[in-house]
Amino acid sequence: MDKKSLIGIGVIVVLFAGFAYFSSKEQEKYQREMAAYRAYQDSVAAASRPVVPLTGVPASDSLAGADSAAAAAAERQLRTAQLGEYLAAAREGEPETFVVENDVMKIAFSTRGGRIEGVTLKDYTRYAPRGERTQPIELFDPATARFDLTFYVRNGLNNVKVNTMDYLFTAEPVREVQTEAGAAKSVVMYLPVAADARLKYEYLVYDSEAPERDYLVDFDVTLENMAPQMANQTSIGIDWSNTSYQNEKGFQNENMYTTLAYHFPGESSMEDLGMSDGAKDKQVSTAVNWVAFKQQFFSSVFIAPENVSYANMAFDTAAPESEYMKDFSAQMAVPYTIQNDTYDFAFYFGPNKYAILRKVTDPSGEALHLERLIPLGWGIFGWVNRWFVIPVFDFLRNYIGSFGIIILILAVLVKVIISPLTYKSYVSMAKMRIIKPEVDELAKKYPKPEDAMKRQQATMELYKKAGINPMGGCIPLLIQMPIIIAMFRFFPASIELREQPFLWADDLSSYDSILQLPFKIPFYGDHVSLFALLMTAALFIFSYINYQQTSSSQPQMAGMKFMMVYLMPLMMLFWFNSYSSGLCYYYFLANVLTIGQTLLIRRLVDDEKIHAVMKANAAKRGNGGKKSKFQLKYEQMMQQQEAMQKARRKK
Repeated sequence: MDKKSLIGIGVIVVLFAGFAYFSSKEQEKYQREMAAYRAYQDSVAAASRPVVPLTGVPASDSLAGADSAAAAAAERQLRTAQLGEYLAAAREGEPETFVVENDVMKIAFSTRGGRIEGVTLKDYTRYAPRGERTQPIELFDPATARFDLTFYVRNGLNNVKVNTMDYLFTAEPVREVQTEAGAAKSVVMYLPVAADARLKYEYLVYDSEAPERDYLVDFDVTLENMAPQMANQTSIGIDWSNTSYQNEKGFQNENMYTTLAYHFPGESSMEDLGMSDGAKDKQVSTAVNWVAFKQQFFSSVFIAPENVSYANMAFDTAAPESEYMKDFSAQMAVPYTIQNDTYDFAFYFGPNKYAILRKVTDPSGEALHLERLIPLGWGIFGWVNRWFVIPVFDFLRNYIGSFGIIILILAVLVKVIISPLTYKSYVSMAKMRIIKPEVDELAKKYPKPEDAMKRQQATMELYKKAGINPMGGCIPLLIQMPIIIAMFRFFPASIELREQPFLWADDLSSYDSILQLPFKIPFYGDHVSLFALLMTAALFIFSYINYQQTSSSQPQMAGMKFMMVYLMPLMMLFWFNSYSSGLCYYYFLANVLTIGQTLLIRRLVDDEKIHAVMKANAAKRGNGGKKSKFQLKYEQMMQQQEAMQKARRKK
């Protein structure tokens, strides 16, 4: 058996082994999903035993001719027979609302369902339709706030479905407690189910002067002595929903960053339902450890360190003039066993601020990766933001109060870092401009289409002798692209720019407007952004200079003039008119600095000296210069293509 056969057999063995490993992993994943689905089915099956329909309780007016007090007593008696004494009593009365606060937020609690019905952030204000910022941020509308636990309890031979939102909890007085994480206010509410059994909620609101702790509300759920009362079930349902307000100036821009996000345990990234002007939904049959109702700069996050077994999530977008943004909802389930009677949940109510979110952990200290709620970009774009832009921004903020000056310094710093590459790019294009007459001579020497391969080979040989890298002019642009795109993601998502004025812009995180139009222009809007106009003008000048520089050395660029010089700046004007003014300001500065760099390098670079160096390089290399492996392979490929073309012509 020869060597090639052995190698072939080895490759087949590796492929089969890889396929077997992949299949086993897929089977494990399938089994996990099926287990979660069976748990869901078991929970539904708990209703297979007779469940008392509460809607069957007769209304008082149906007891015609009876005394109202007697009718009410009969109704209570029937309700008690259906639900039991304690649950029946918890359905009567009016809910109470009370507020607990720390240095950063106010939290409104309601005894209806024992839930949080409102959160107000003290350090941030909401943009009002008239441009005022007098109202503090409210994360959601109290009228739509819902947090409902669903489970089944026994009542004789029947199962009773309990939705906690249907019941009034009993609230204990708020008290100060000392925990390992510091001082906190304890809010305890409970729902009696039997004489010695109750569902207990305990919220801990911290005031530790650490934002990652103070925006986080611990939420412990305990089923005290509930095991004898619980029906046969394998999970407890959770229904969480609310409607978020519009908090920023532009509805469409805020809507771009408003979505429902979730996180799989063990992953460093997050998933979301994406951007939509309408409705979206998603069913996840595997475990997640947090679900977030995310807006552009603020989020409400439900955290389940022990993981929920499945989640059905959805949102629907509100009308632009309604002052609302989205209706969020998430139906989840947590596993239930008789031994498991305690759940350690938490809520995060606060800003999408990288320095805060990256420090939020679960009780064991494991990272939750909430910082992924900030759309910094994927891959290298996210790395640029996390390891360069954000650290520089945070450092400069310690010494400079104006964010406009910080953006200017950042733009200068980026240009200084890439200036050596910019210089090399200019020199490379200057070399190609100088050698263009010789390239034109090659075009005259090989004018026929069938000689294209020879012309290309001769051109590459000429470049080699002159020491020209044809890609030299593109490399700086490729280096700058991750920075340009990183900035595109950073500025609209940076809450640090929110409410920060500079020159005529009152908020660098939103668009600036120097003129409000009485009509709306498609794709442009109903306002005029001066920073967008300045950015467009600078881009036009830079594009014109760049076109002049490249077209003289690259004839194929002549047909790109309209696209490069006119169409691209115009498209950018329409695109960026409603974008962050901080982003438009940065791009304006970047283009102005690039124009200055180009004009300065043009004065410093002497074409005659470059030409002399090129001649010296060509003399050293000569015709017998050693070729690189890339050049040898390239020439070989050219020869093969030329041979194929000759064969086709003969046929």
